[in-house]
Amino acid sequence: MATNDTRITVSRRIDAPASAIFNVLTLPQRHAEFDGSGMVRSDEKAERLQKVGDVFVMNMYADFQGGDYTMYNHVSAYDKNAMIGWKPAQEKSKDTPGGWEWLYTLNAVDSETTDVTLTYDWADVTDEELLPLFPLVKEDELEESLNRLAAVVADA
Repeated sequence: MATNDTRITVSRRIDAPASAIFNVLTLPQRHAEFDGSGMVRSDEKAERLQKVGDVFVMNMYADFQGGDYTMYNHVSAYDKNAMIGWKPAQEKSKDTPGGWEWLYTLNAVDSETTDVTLTYDWADVTDEELLPLFPLVKEDELEESLNRLAAVVADA
């Protein structure tokens, strides 16, 4: 685990092949199952993520947002079975991500075991109204996301 002023990174070993984990991460309809923050509710019928530039829409909930809201996630990293990342954009500016990124890096230890690293990076947030809110998700919630991801993959 590593934390600095604009990034939190957590890692965990998951007893599953990188391909199985990547399969779950690239299906937005599965994201609520492994969200450790409790904010992700459902997707808007997104297809499997296939490349940088794909956009998927998530229905979210948070008290600080006044309840229900929508995020437009722009795929920013894609390397099959190795990495997937996205940068969220708020509904009012859905074509322009707000400067934070979620990045999952998968490192196969062997054919049945993968080290998974989740990085939450807000270094590029420039909106003066949003900046004081970061980090919106805490380290223990990121760790919970990886724990839930391990459980989801184990049940697959």
